[in-house]
Amino acid sequence: MKTKLQIPRSPYDQVHGLVYFGRMLDKIRLHAAGKLPEAYIANLGIKFDERCLHFLNVDYEALKKVVISGASDDEAWKWCVKNGTPHTEEEIMTWNQFMLKRGWRDDMNETLQRRLKEGGWEDRSDIQTLFDYIDLDEGREKERSQNF
Repeated sequence: MKTKLQIPRSPYDQVHGLVYFGRMLDKIRLHAAGKLPEAYIANLGIKFDERCLHFLNVDYEALKKVVISGASDDEAWKWCVKNGTPHTEEEIMTWNQFMLKRGWRDDMNETLQRRLKEGGWEDRSDIQTLFDYIDLDEGREKERSQNF
């Protein structure tokens, strides 16, 4: 029997007020269960994951062990706060705003434009950030437009 592959949640989803963190946890869980699509595997622990890990000041392999052991989102968050760098609401807000805007008028815009072109969406002026692109690419466009 073939394992059904699944995509992680939207990068817009928040865990304890932090965007992207839940998506990283989903990728860890799905990969451990053999359900993460191949295209996602090469970026485990790097790129946006790495930015999130640096913000939290935790090691990917250590967090992965916690998550794979069965930790819930809340338990993984508490582990990060205990073992990494706790952040104020203002620091989390600043992190969120930085991540929410990646690809919009910054050094990642070229990557965003290339991905839009590769997907046949170069005419989509409403897709202005990498988070927008991820949701479009993963079929969550309607959810995004309703939530933001």
